[in-house]
Amino acid sequence: MAMKKSVSLKNWLPLARGAGAGVGVGELPTGAAFRAEWIDFENGIRVGNLEPHERITQIFKYHLEQRHRQPFVCERWGRGVFWQWICWVPRKNREAKPVSNNVNWSCAKFFISVDQDERVFKAGAQIERGPAEGPEEFPGCVLKPDWDWHRLVAGLRAGSKLDRELLRLIRKDGFVAQIGDWERMQVFDAKNLQSIAQLRTALKKVGKRDWVGFQIFYPFPEKEVHGMTGNELVQAVAAVFAETMPIMNIAMQVPLEEAR
Repeated sequence: MAMKKSVSLKNWLPLARGAGAGVGVGELPTGAAFRAEWIDFENGIRVGNLEPHERITQIFKYHLEQRHRQPFVCERWGRGVFWQWICWVPRKNREAKPVSNNVNWSCAKFFISVDQDERVFKAGAQIERGPAEGPEEFPGCVLKPDWDWHRLVAGLRAGSKLDRELLRLIRKDGFVAQIGDWERMQVFDAKNLQSIAQLRTALKKVGKRDWVGFQIFYPFPEKEVHGMTGNELVQAVAAVFAETMPIMNIAMQVPLEEAR
């Protein structure tokens, strides 16, 4: 699946080109030093044994903070040199939560991951729901009233802004949505998504003690990833984040703003 022109880089390029002006390349994590082969479809996303400005964790933290003029929290799943999933959480939105301001899973987030089975690199937005009732496996993981999940679910209705954004991304721009229990996610793309009601139906199948997630992402096949330079891949992912930002904003208490 080729990156479609509708996922435009034009809003991101001024920041990417201007970052680090007057500073030696590599001193700031602009993405200029990133290499596409560090998206490894055998092992995951390479983060270890790299200089700080080469790490994708620092690159997107830097870009997002430049773009939105606020701090982001980076989290990951994995260990050692290679990680399988990485996310960036807007700190202002998390801090606004009266109950759940100490846990990242209560918040909408940008994410990247490597699907080693399907040989696809994913980039987009994620919103999750911990168990709706205990026992509490991890501190703060049980769903609370201030989680972003509630606004996401409220928006899953015909004619809503969320409906329009999802249909645009999936039907026109090649994005994919996943929703449901993490062990049994239902996948929706341009071939099978008829209406947003399908996503609500998928949620009816999850149990109160299930950990549930929603992702909207652009799938980069292995061949496409390795056909780009590292900096081109960074800019493409940044464009995907910009495209999914409206969905993030629908769910968040404190929406993201564009830096001027």
